[in-house]
Amino acid sequence: MTDERGMLQFCHHADPDPDSGYTVDDNARALIVALNSREDDRIEYALRYTKFLVASQRESGDWCNWWLPKRGFVTDIDSNDSLGRAFLASSLGVLADVDEVSAMCRSMVIKALPIIKHLRSPRSVAYTLMGCSKLIEVTDFERDVYNLAQQEGTLLTNLYFQNRSTRWRWFEDRFTYCNAALPHALFAYYSIKADKRALSAAEESLRFIADKLFARGFLNIVGNKGWWVRDGEMALFDQQPVDACSLTLACLKAYEVTGHAEYREMSDLAYSWYTGKNIVNLSLYNQETGGCHDGLTPDGLNLNQGAEAILSLLLSNQAMEGNK
Repeated sequence: MTDERGMLQFCHHADPDPDSGYTVDDNARALIVALNSREDDRIEYALRYTKFLVASQRESGDWCNWWLPKRGFVTDIDSNDSLGRAFLASSLGVLADVDEVSAMCRSMVIKALPIIKHLRSPRSVAYTLMGCSKLIEVTDFERDVYNLAQQEGTLLTNLYFQNRSTRWRWFEDRFTYCNAALPHALFAYYSIKADKRALSAAEESLRFIADKLFARGFLNIVGNKGWWVRDGEMALFDQQPVDACSLTLACLKAYEVTGHAEYREMSDLAYSWYTGKNIVNLSLYNQETGGCHDGLTPDGLNLNQGAEAILSLLLSNQAMEGNK
């Protein structure tokens, strides 16, 4: 999936599709995987993904999300969420043990900070908050990052308490994708601020996810064909790997912050979605190709094996391995 430019977006079955181009979303995730890797070629790949992010960042500090052959960078799928993901990856890159990666990521963070603080979509705020929780370890960023973390942590906490009700303990009127990133971010915020109100929002919302999505004894991801709107029925399909990853990582962060064993058990259950403990009893990991199928449909597996899917599995693998 990776060539000299970066990580391609899509596959036709297991065959990479060069015409699909490259996204900041995927290369940000890929950078995090490379930074966490123990493989001998980790530095080569980390540099490649970092250079793609550098090339994608505008002078204004935001990122253009999509590069296409013969067209270059296009704005069709730009989003606040992709900015948040790029900021998160860059923040982690600042802490990298590879000097060239760290220097490039530091430059991206400095350029992005003035615009990142204006993001308001819940997931972009969550990714920014996760990045801040790591970046605060870097002394010369401490004051700016702490202030940004406090702003974003307060915003996300307030959003939860403004929208929750007795039967709906959530930040918005709907569940869509990467939902668990929201409580994950508040657990990360609590780790640097010890804000008990934020911790309450994180625990209540994560347990709400668990009560609803683990009700059948396995992870039943909210489907993207309709999502789940307050007072409505939850869509069962299509279920996507990125959501299993989001929940696995959130549960592990909750366990790290609180030490409560229930969260470790929840992470095991979320992770087992990839290996067949799911609504269609099929493993998404393809042993023959080493890839991960793009999702679960009413007819079974989506046979394509694109970047988002394999990166979600790899991020989950690394997190689970690191918490043994």
